Amino acid sequence: MSNQPPSVSPKDDASSPQAGRATPRHPAIDRIDDALRGLRYGSVLAIVQDGVVVQIERTEKTRLTQGEQR
Repeated sequence: MSNQPPSVSPKDDASSPQAGRATPRHPAIDRIDDALRGLRYGSVLAIVQDGVVVQIERTEKTRLTQGEQR
């Protein structure tokens, strides 16, 4: 058994000021979530200007198996 306290995320904490309220998600978060979906190897980059997400870049890498490397 661990001596670590159980981790509690803010949304699960009943004493949180956000408890019981649905917080609307920013549309940029939905677009970043879409870019991450299905990505196995690669990166997602959010470009922000003046505090606003203006561009999202997704770079996907394809890993070759040993048989494909020759």
